Amino acid sequence: MLLKRWKKGWREMVKKKTIEKKTIATPGMYDILRRPIISEKSAKLAETNAIAFEIDPRFGKKDVANAIKAIYNITPEKINIINQKGKVKTFRGRVKGTQKTIKKAYITLKQGDKIEIANV
Repeated sequence: MLLKRWKKGWREMVKKKTIEKKTIATPGMYDILRRPIISEKSAKLAETNAIAFEIDPRFGKKDVANAIKAIYNITPEKINIINQKGKVKTFRGRVKGTQKTIKKAYITLKQGDKIEIANV
């Protein structure tokens, strides 16, 4: 009998207690998002409530979502990631080289959410 009462009380206590997980921005989070990409295309994306970031190539969508949530306190609605290959360029007529390959994340935010980025 005592055990049943204890279990019932314990279940009620567990139901009442809710644990909130709060993500804290650690120094590693700032390494995931390298820089915002400011261009004509990103200006058009801003009208549709989306932002473009250059990200570290080692990370994926979940890492980017956690970084946005921790740094800006905003939950992203959708994240698209692309790998942009570096172009082959000719320097001084003979020497060939390549531009660096970058990984971009297009982050769509919910209506009303904003990330302020200073435009130069």
